[in-house]
Amino acid sequence: MTEAAMDVDGGDAPQRQKASAVDANDAKKNQMWVEKYRPSKLSDVAAHKDIIDTIGRLTSQDRLPYLLLYGPPGTGKTSTILAVAKELYGPQFSQMTLELNASDDRGIDVVRNEISAFASTMRFGSNAGFKLIILDECDSMTKDAQFALRRIIEKYTKHTRFCLIGNYVSKVIPALQSRCTRFRFSPLGPNAVKDRVQFVVRQENLQITDDAIDAVTRLGAGDMRRTLNILQSSFLSKEGDGPIDANSVYATTGQPRPEDIEAIAGVLLNSNFKEAVAKVAAIKQERGLALADIVRLLVEYVFRLHMPQLARANLVSDMADVEYRLAYVTHERLQLMALVGAFANAREAIVAAAK
Repeated sequence: MTEAAMDVDGGDAPQRQKASAVDANDAKKNQMWVEKYRPSKLSDVAAHKDIIDTIGRLTSQDRLPYLLLYGPPGTGKTSTILAVAKELYGPQFSQMTLELNASDDRGIDVVRNEISAFASTMRFGSNAGFKLIILDECDSMTKDAQFALRRIIEKYTKHTRFCLIGNYVSKVIPALQSRCTRFRFSPLGPNAVKDRVQFVVRQENLQITDDAIDAVTRLGAGDMRRTLNILQSSFLSKEGDGPIDANSVYATTGQPRPEDIEAIAGVLLNSNFKEAVAKVAAIKQERGLALADIVRLLVEYVFRLHMPQLARANLVSDMADVEYRLAYVTHERLQLMALVGAFANAREAIVAAAK
């Protein structure tokens, strides 16, 4: 190689290293916080202490059974089993673990080919006495695939463990349920969610008000994935140098603010039919709100009002009908009128009970 060529190569190397470092920093900056702050060990999983302690004890004793983790989305099911796998296998995680999302690969061919091929090969070079197959969204698997999986589980029980994850345990056939130790992951409590949000805020050096943290926690509704997505979206959509406040959180998500719900409830309970329809429609348009979100939050508000039990029951039933019809894409203005009519009936019931 000539001296000139060596000079060129030597000059390009630092530039390539600098460019790769910039790319790595950009990738880290653009990373979703849901993945960035996914627990890497069991002790980092928020809430569900009894479940985590039980699984941790079974893992440390190398006695992990077949698992069925079920419950609402964003409650830590996948994070828990991935943390278990990382503690079991360390750097050999990718060789000893097969992770499949059954909502994509849910047919019988996947069970017969991919899962069977991985389960049939013996382990090597790992302290754990078994390999691990994680089937996420297993409740989306076809019945034929689930029956085929039952046979696979029985056949390779000596050196393979299965972890089935789903939202609805009723969609998993009884034959699979009976072969697994079941753990139900309930929605996360507000304290656990708030602690995790504050941890992310500290790690990201965010400027955010206490009201905004409360709003993020409330809107997350016990779903940690949704909560972190709301927090990141609020940060990315923030304008100016000020802190993230509650109004910006509600604006980012398009959800009604508590004061919006109070204003709408006041209109529904105190205005006549025609005025109520016009005023609620104006609030919806001004704030860019969806009627389905308004109805959902009005139900919570109704339970804080002092009113006769029968009137409350009938009002909630009518609002449930409105929400059901909205789910099937009926005309929103007609459903707004139905909502106003439901509150008009409730108002008459309240007046009648007071006489």
